[in-house]
Amino acid sequence: MGIDTVRAGAPEETAGLRREQRGWYMYDWACSVYSTSVLTVFLGPYLTAVARHAADADGYVHPLGVPVRAGSFFAYTVSLSVIVAVLVMPLVGSLADRTGRKKPLLAAAAYTGAAATTGMFFLDGDRYLLGGLLLVVANAAQSVGMMLYNSYLPQIAPPAERDAVSSRGWAFGYAAGSLMLVANLVLYSAHDSFGLSQTAAVRVCLASAGLWWGAFALIPLRRLRDRHARVEGAAPTGLRQLAATVKDMRRHPRTLAFLLAYLVYNDGIQTVITQASVYGSEELGLGQSTLIGAVLLVQVLAVAGALAMGRLARVHGAQRTILGSLVAWTLTLAAGYFLPAGAPVFFYVLAAAIGLVLGGSQALSRSLFSHLVPSGKEAEYFAAYELSDRGMSWLGPLLFGVTYQLTGSYRSAIVSLVAFFVIGFVLLARVPVRRAIDEAGNQVPERI
Repeated sequence: MGIDTVRAGAPEETAGLRREQRGWYMYDWACSVYSTSVLTVFLGPYLTAVARHAADADGYVHPLGVPVRAGSFFAYTVSLSVIVAVLVMPLVGSLADRTGRKKPLLAAAAYTGAAATTGMFFLDGDRYLLGGLLLVVANAAQSVGMMLYNSYLPQIAPPAERDAVSSRGWAFGYAAGSLMLVANLVLYSAHDSFGLSQTAAVRVCLASAGLWWGAFALIPLRRLRDRHARVEGAAPTGLRQLAATVKDMRRHPRTLAFLLAYLVYNDGIQTVITQASVYGSEELGLGQSTLIGAVLLVQVLAVAGALAMGRLARVHGAQRTILGSLVAWTLTLAAGYFLPAGAPVFFYVLAAAIGLVLGGSQALSRSLFSHLVPSGKEAEYFAAYELSDRGMSWLGPLLFGVTYQLTGSYRSAIVSLVAFFVIGFVLLARVPVRRAIDEAGNQVPERI
């Protein structure tokens, strides 16, 4: 992939890296409000309501002449946005590696996403197609931006510091998401005091995430530096580059087996994150304030859960700890099926359970995968990890939407996601992790 790897250098170089690291943290601070406020909380219920307003007497909208139940429109649109991102990411990644000019590409992705998100202020009435278009653009841009953002990590942090630098970026993102949600909760709950209708308050909350994203993206774009590309031979297209990586992974079938397991259960995780607010509002009849409070709870407990699962992994090994978290995910979704409508306390309990397993499941999966990557191919394999993650994450929303379309029940739709955790558990349990690490040419840790 042509990514420079940082090693210890002169004091001036170290000072420069520290400056870049502080700028790098701020991109997570900038864009995480989109994931939290827009995708997780406000847009799902609001776009669903707009689609219902535009629906015919049978409850269907007809984008491009295709009959779609209004309640499934948001889930289908999320799936479409991911497919667009998968088509764009390898092309952008290949261009970034060939030219070494990541920063202009990151700027283009950031401001495309920020502009689309800000444009959601104009989403009202029956403009569900406008909402769908803006969601596709913003979500695809956010995916491309995060791919470029993650690829800076080997350039700005020596190997010994990489875990700490990555964790701080993650913490900045959670902090920004929580801060924006608090502001959104105040605005939404007291919209009358601000002279706004409930609908106008939601539109302001959506647009404010885009303005935040665009404003704070200026900091990393000022501090991050482009490096000279170091790619030998003819530069492949993005899709050929991805194919070459997958071909190399076939030489390490157990690494590929772990990646497949991760893609399956992580698809379930991502779908729960994006569809939980729709389930809470449409099936359980909960208000926006309750949903915001639940997401805030998830944000806070995700950090605590990651730390707790990290300690469990030191005792029981990462693989067993992840398997335990998948059991917890399964039980949580099963319990969610039986939640009574109009009972915020039970939804908060569900949110707390999700928060406790959310951060740890993803953090341990990434660290475990790092042991399975052959030395010298870290960037290439992790690029495929990110791309494949996005590439699979359309199946969960699709299953959720299809299940609702066939049954008309969000309870059936949410419990259908159990399949991802059960299948992921079986696939992960079958991976001989120690042997996979040894075959990758890496030292096998005492606990894994």
